[in-house]
Amino acid sequence: MSNRTASIKRATGETRISCELNLDGTGATSVATGIGFLDHMLHALAKHARFDLVIECEGDLYVDDHHTAEDCAIALGQALDEALRDRTGIERFASAYAPLDEALGRAVVDLVSRPHATVELPLVHQKVGDMSCEMIPHVFESIALNGRFTLHVDLIRGRNDHHRIEACFKALALALRHAVRATGDDAAPSTKGVM
Repeated sequence: MSNRTASIKRATGETRISCELNLDGTGATSVATGIGFLDHMLHALAKHARFDLVIECEGDLYVDDHHTAEDCAIALGQALDEALRDRTGIERFASAYAPLDEALGRAVVDLVSRPHATVELPLVHQKVGDMSCEMIPHVFESIALNGRFTLHVDLIRGRNDHHRIEACFKALALALRHAVRATGDDAAPSTKGVM
């Protein structure tokens, strides 16, 4: 199971994005989306998943953060999909909890090629830093749908929105780290025989 890497270029009338991903990395990251809080979350995701990740984005932030956040998540999801290849020889299922002080997040993933996302993340404030809180669930959903995997993210508890969001990103990171792990088996981890 070698060369689990991907390089995605995405250019629209709203954003220009370059994304490079290595599933078998060390957590080395370089993320520059133009949205500081999104950079922080994607850095945490890559670091704790032990993925090497480079994302560079030029977006229409003079409008708002929607297109940039959405398109960066789309590119990351597409990179995950490409890097997973045919998805044989991986653990496939994983779940993880991650605390951050008073906050506790949970993520459950199934890397089968059936995209679905359920995100239960009740946030209190309109923004954290320079990012709209309404975009946070959409980022999770866009990663999963474009990565073609099933994702459930739940906030178990927490008071501080920064902590709540970061705990959920770290939980996703830990779940992905285990789900992509090579099993040494070349078979598809599915009763259907294909992923």
